[in-house]
Amino acid sequence: MSIAVLGSGAFGTALAISLAGNGAVTLWARSPGQADAMRRTRCNAARLPGIALPDAVEVTADIAAAARQQTLLLAVPMQQLRVLLREHAGILDGRVLVACCKGIELESGLGPVAVIAQILPRARPALLTGPSFAHDIARGLPTALTLACEDETLGKSLQQSLSTANIRLYRTTDTIGAELGGALKNVIAIACGAVIGAGLGDSARAALMTRGYAEMQRMALALGARAETLAGLSGFGDLALTCTSGQSRNYRLGLALGRGEAFDPGVTVEGAATARAVVARMRAMGLDMPISQSVVGLLDNDLKVSDVMARLLARPLKEE
Repeated sequence: MSIAVLGSGAFGTALAISLAGNGAVTLWARSPGQADAMRRTRCNAARLPGIALPDAVEVTADIAAAARQQTLLLAVPMQQLRVLLREHAGILDGRVLVACCKGIELESGLGPVAVIAQILPRARPALLTGPSFAHDIARGLPTALTLACEDETLGKSLQQSLSTANIRLYRTTDTIGAELGGALKNVIAIACGAVIGAGLGDSARAALMTRGYAEMQRMALALGARAETLAGLSGFGDLALTCTSGQSRNYRLGLALGRGEAFDPGVTVEGAATARAVVARMRAMGLDMPISQSVVGLLDNDLKVSDVMARLLARPLKEE
């Protein structure tokens, strides 16, 4: 099965590097200048410095050429996915499209698979998600991910073609659970970073992770997800990674909020937009998600970390 990765950020480039161990891979860059630089230097210096592109990775700025491949991995930020699909609907509709982004779209409140289905009804969508950092994948370090696809036959085929020497894929048909696990954990990671940044300690972080996981389940199960999906790689696994590692942009944003420091506005942090989408959705559904609400308060400078912890600790005592 021939493969193209649309999106030459760190994660898209890392996937192309890993998949190149199976055969030729096309990597599409939106910018012709970036594509030319990557072809000349055989690396993505801005995103993955010091890691060489294998010869099997062909870099192009021609999306029509990339879209000739059988399977297309969409490695673009969640809030840019709809733009990509609309701009290139003519060549993407009806294709096998594997979303590689995590989040909930502000415009619609939908996850990546649902956005693909809405914009391109003839496409065959799937989702690749789970605990992973681009640098780990690009360096060949072992990584396990979830491949979510409602079409079980297509899911089995993708599981075989997208598994590599260092990426092990586990399959599910629960796209809703996989979407929401990957999205909601980013919100909790911001909260955990804020706790550590404010010097409140590892015990407070553990409490937030645990109660944050309960919030993730609350929304996901209400929307039709399966509990076992949230307990797997795309939920609990990704939560554990992003709430504890400085490689996570969501966690680093939280650290900056907790320390009262500025954060680079040029860095894409999926959890910031997702937090706002989650709060809007939970209000419409009548759900109680105090940690997610608190994250939005921190992002909007309406709350300080000390205010958040005081509110959470003052909530009524109850059974776990």
